[in-house]
Amino acid sequence: MKALKYLNSFLLKYWKKLLVGLVITISARVFSLFMPSYINESIQVIEQYFRNEISQAEAKQMLLIDIGIIVGTTLIAAILTFLMRQYIINVSRYIEYDLKNTIYDHYQILSSSFYKKNRVGDLMNRISEDVSQVRMYAGPAIMYGLQTLTLFVILIPLMFLKAPDLALYTILPFPLLSFLIYRISRLIHVRSTAVQTYLSTLSTFTQERFSGIAIVKAYHLEQKIDQDMQALAEEGKQTAMDLAKINAWFFPLMLLLIGASNIIVMYVGGRMYIDGSIDSVGLIAEFILYVNMLTWPVTVVGWLTSIIQRAEVSQERINDFLQIQPEINDHLADTQLPIQGQVEFNNVSYKYPDTGIQALKNVNLKIRSGETVALMGKTGAGKSTVIDLITRLIEPQEGTVLIDGISINNYYLTELRTSMGVVPQDSFLFSDTIENNIRFGKLNATEEEIENAARLADVHQNILDFPKGYQTLLGERGISLSGGQKQRVSIARAMIKEPQIFLFDDCLSAVDTETEEVILGNIKNQSKEKTTLIVSHRMATVKHADRILVLDEGQIVQEGTHNELISSPGFYQDLYQEQLNG
Repeated sequence: MKALKYLNSFLLKYWKKLLVGLVITISARVFSLFMPSYINESIQVIEQYFRNEISQAEAKQMLLIDIGIIVGTTLIAAILTFLMRQYIINVSRYIEYDLKNTIYDHYQILSSSFYKKNRVGDLMNRISEDVSQVRMYAGPAIMYGLQTLTLFVILIPLMFLKAPDLALYTILPFPLLSFLIYRISRLIHVRSTAVQTYLSTLSTFTQERFSGIAIVKAYHLEQKIDQDMQALAEEGKQTAMDLAKINAWFFPLMLLLIGASNIIVMYVGGRMYIDGSIDSVGLIAEFILYVNMLTWPVTVVGWLTSIIQRAEVSQERINDFLQIQPEINDHLADTQLPIQGQVEFNNVSYKYPDTGIQALKNVNLKIRSGETVALMGKTGAGKSTVIDLITRLIEPQEGTVLIDGISINNYYLTELRTSMGVVPQDSFLFSDTIENNIRFGKLNATEEEIENAARLADVHQNILDFPKGYQTLLGERGISLSGGQKQRVSIARAMIKEPQIFLFDDCLSAVDTETEEVILGNIKNQSKEKTTLIVSHRMATVKHADRILVLDEGQIVQEGTHNELISSPGFYQDLYQEQLNG
């Protein structure tokens, strides 16, 4: 249970509720133990009546008192059991809430490289299915574990106190039971790990196929996907069956051992009654009730073992991610100076670790505050890498990126990224209303500000044409909108932020030339005193920039204004001629 030690801090957080739950659990078990003793006493009353030791009236009165005590204590035990669930199970829900938030918060601070190495389905499974398994440990396992422990601690000594020899024979099967639990629990751990790993694979498979349903349909891959799903389901069935077969041994074995204990009680108790070692059949009935009271706790041991093993596996998987430290952090941050917008690269190089591609080689550039600079180049030249470095989604292996003459490592990430409005290549929209998607750029934005930002992105009229206007609910990743509309909503999201630095990464590729001109004009007016970096393959997008930089194989090979570059042989002139002739 090493992995589950992580939960100790959460358990300590709610120790008062757990302590109350513990007291109630003990009290409930104590009151439940009144019934066997008073049933014994009731049988003794009947025996005394048949031996003419007491009158019928006395027997009736004594039996009514015993029945009243049995009913009363049983009701009290039931009420306490209800309260026990309210305290302990509620704590498990609080822990589930805290753990999910802890995982989600950790996910948010992890670097982008983490998400390139791990699949979304696996991330989702760890915050949902794995946390649910852990909650079962933090609630039901603790509750029933306390019940079982309390009953054993109270009941076993009580049995030895009443009839030591009979008690000894009664618990003879229990050592064998403990050994079997130990052996089987080890197998459960291994097979639970396989089940949880399979669930992550299943989540990833379904998430990717549903997200890419348009491709599946376009290439008529339904039959292939169905075959893959059947194979995956078959694997899941086999994995689950392997675990179920082991779990299936617990209950029969325990019921067999409990049944053996009942037989021992009846046989040994009967012999002792015949021999005169015990003076009442009521004691045998009392012990049979004790054994049957132990039936559920002993039977639940197997279930608890399974829960704990599953929780251990799930918490281990959760810990694997929680132990990962973000590559990008605030460890060196020491300034909260307002950002003006000057961007500088000093001998910056970057190679992608997963592919080994050298994206940038000793790049030196300087973008003055308020200047508009365009980046052009072939696919893979390193343009998007420049933007990722400025936003500090990645860090250079060599060289330094500076903002206002200060290394970006010295800025707090919140301050740095708040000062930037980014429109990435892949215009990502959330499954929310259009209004809220724009409001992500400025959470306290008014409706007027949202509409103004949409006008600047030339998407306002498109939005009004929808039946629900700005309240139109978008599908996953904004699938309800066209490519151009998604890009323009993303631009509106950046514009409403009014940052010091605008970063546009080929964000007008899906709009027509006329709309592009309108948006570029609005961007120019909006960013007069803002630093603007525009990445594009279109000549029309970059020609009005103060400077144009051409990247090739990770190096700046050309620099100048539009007029300067079209008159100089090279990539820019070639592209100009190509687009002019096209």
